[in-house]
Amino acid sequence: MEFSAQQIADFLNGTVEGDGVVKVGNFSKIEEGVPGTLSFLANPKYSQYIYDSNASVILVNNDFKPEREVKATLIRVENAYESLAFLMSVVEQSKPKRIGISASVEISTSAIIGKNAYIAPFVYIADDVKIGDNVRIYAHCSIEEGTQIGDNVTLYSNVNLYKYSILGNNCIVHSGVSIGADGFGFAPAVDGVYKKIPQMGNVVIEDDVEIGANTTIDRATLGSTIIRKGAKLDNLIQIAHNVEVGENTVIASQTGISGSTKIGKNCIVAGQVGVAGHLHIADNTILGAQSGISNSIKEPGQMIMGYPAIQMKTFQRAAVVHKNLPELQRVVYELQRKVEELQAKLATK
Repeated sequence: MEFSAQQIADFLNGTVEGDGVVKVGNFSKIEEGVPGTLSFLANPKYSQYIYDSNASVILVNNDFKPEREVKATLIRVENAYESLAFLMSVVEQSKPKRIGISASVEISTSAIIGKNAYIAPFVYIADDVKIGDNVRIYAHCSIEEGTQIGDNVTLYSNVNLYKYSILGNNCIVHSGVSIGADGFGFAPAVDGVYKKIPQMGNVVIEDDVEIGANTTIDRATLGSTIIRKGAKLDNLIQIAHNVEVGENTVIASQTGISGSTKIGKNCIVAGQVGVAGHLHIADNTILGAQSGISNSIKEPGQMIMGYPAIQMKTFQRAAVVHKNLPELQRVVYELQRKVEELQAKLATK
């Protein structure tokens, strides 16, 4: 299906510059644009590509000022990246959805399946599971007893939901995710042997959460591990038992969050961050990549980085000094030698 630049602009409350009649039927990156596609420019470092791009239509921010002529038709919007995401979501939602339950699925007689479900081959659904409407479950997923899944949820292949897990509406869970495995709970005995502590809680995933491939979220020892509404988790993240991730917080790949830590809402956690257990991270905190967080962050809105973690600007200044340490060491040794020479001369007088 094709749409004209003017139709797209009207849909986005944008403004057309150029040929409003030109039509597009697909998307492309700005540096690889081809005729008949729509692209976008949101990051200024890609501005160089807009002048030679062969995309027919390009979304730009309202404040974009071209340095020379642009061949493509421009649609000016408030936020080009957000507008592109909205368009792509509309296109994705308009695609036909599969429905029906494969004959090779094993479903308990006590399970409840909502309307318009799609359940692929080799899915296992245990006793007392409740699944909402318009849910899509792909091949080889396992849903253990007592689990509850809301409406419009997608589980991609090989997702494992342990018993009594709860997923809200509109969640997306990618392949290989494990939700509800036992937390890492062991007590050392007097003989030095570690005794397993039974993990009696569950995992609660609220509405509009997306979880990336091969991420693991452990069940609580008691109570619930909770991922709040709108949170987005990347691939390969470890969330330990009794952790709470706040609303609309985003966490990048290879981050590990230790048990019972509470992360506030609207936080940004970059890649390979390690967070110790039993901490509180305030709302709107930004944790830089590879940071090690060993103490609670009580003041909201801070940017933190490094190990031990400090203010990001302080870390950046310290990094410059660290880079120059060999030269600084040479200067110190030279000063030390001169001081010793002066002391020797004074001692002879």
